[in-house]
Amino acid sequence: MKRICFIAALSLWGAVTHVAAETLIHAGHLFTAESNELQKNMTIVVKDNKITEVVAGFKEAGKDDKIIDLKSATVLPGLMDMHVHLSGQHGGPTTYLERYTLNEADVALRAAYYAEKTLLAGFTSVRNLGDGYNETVALRNAINKHQQSGPRIFTSAKSIATTGGHADPSNGMATRIRPDVGPTEGVVNGVAEAREAVRQRYKDGADLIKITATGGVLSVAKSGQNPQFMQDELEAIVTTAKDYGMRVAVHAHGKEGMKRAIQAGVDSIEHGTYMDEEIMQLMKQHQTWYVPTILAGNFVAEKAKIDGFFPELVRPKAASIGPLIQQTFAKAYQAGVNIAFGTDSGVSPHGDNAKELALMVEAGMSPAEALHSATTNAAKLLGVEDELGSISKGKLADIIAVPGNPLDNIRIMEKVSFVMKDGRVYK
Repeated sequence: MKRICFIAALSLWGAVTHVAAETLIHAGHLFTAESNELQKNMTIVVKDNKITEVVAGFKEAGKDDKIIDLKSATVLPGLMDMHVHLSGQHGGPTTYLERYTLNEADVALRAAYYAEKTLLAGFTSVRNLGDGYNETVALRNAINKHQQSGPRIFTSAKSIATTGGHADPSNGMATRIRPDVGPTEGVVNGVAEAREAVRQRYKDGADLIKITATGGVLSVAKSGQNPQFMQDELEAIVTTAKDYGMRVAVHAHGKEGMKRAIQAGVDSIEHGTYMDEEIMQLMKQHQTWYVPTILAGNFVAEKAKIDGFFPELVRPKAASIGPLIQQTFAKAYQAGVNIAFGTDSGVSPHGDNAKELALMVEAGMSPAEALHSATTNAAKLLGVEDELGSISKGKLADIIAVPGNPLDNIRIMEKVSFVMKDGRVYK
């Protein structure tokens, strides 16, 4: 018995000394996101799940240390996508039948698959804006417990809409099978139900609130831009969310819906298609973030050309709204609106998230600014800039690498060759 205990003690001591070892990442080029420049020949020191040092030169390893050789690569902070839908991916006309053919378990397993795909594309953190069954709450928890590979998820759980609004889950159903939906399902009418819906999201384990302040493109409803909340409802949502320490993200295409939401004090506007100079100035005044989702706009505009891809009620909205988002982004960027990276992936394919960076650069952003939108800016929008968004001492070890210089060619970001999240290597 004494011998067994002694061996166990030795094993435990070995485990402790192993944990105490460091991982040294030798980076040929480094974009820390603390500036717009690349640094050459740098070492990032990782211990457990944090960055403990960033030093010039290639630091020599200690006896038990591990070296990761990225001398021929550019190393960057893990990317952050502020608008994804991990639970699904648009695949044409059959997509609209899935609410009748898929069970909750099907949706949850599919979300896990797309989460891993997103992580391997270099996105170590995402904001998931809309569930069917609160599946990304469970997925977030499983990822945090290392039971599933995926990015760090900040989820809104189910979106909040009004009756017939963009996120009303009963839209398009025949009356005889249409469920009676309310605040629990994310459908509200009036101030009291708006407050109840926020509190229900808190109870369900959401990290933030997502509302659909205007019509949308892919919902089976006529308008893609009409305002869908009254001012008092929006104010009730925002004040209640703040009581529970939650931020508010707002799907919005039309001007009036955006205006009401910004004045109510929301944190971000998603899509923002029809924003004009008045809205841009209002966003700057209220320090409201803009998450453009150009990739989704381009995707739906292209698919609208294909007969039968979208329902006939959806097709004209996709054709008219989709092509405008990149133009709106260019104007908002020139106006100095705060911009955080977001793709709406799930509309476009998961894993293609980095293609948004090239579209941002095409519209006038510098490559460095585009990278900041997906690192430091995204972290500020989430309120986690003390932990994420750059490669610096004390931050969580979310680190990726690409085989080239993204400041010369931003499309290099579509070829991520190394992924570390929270100190663990996944690719």
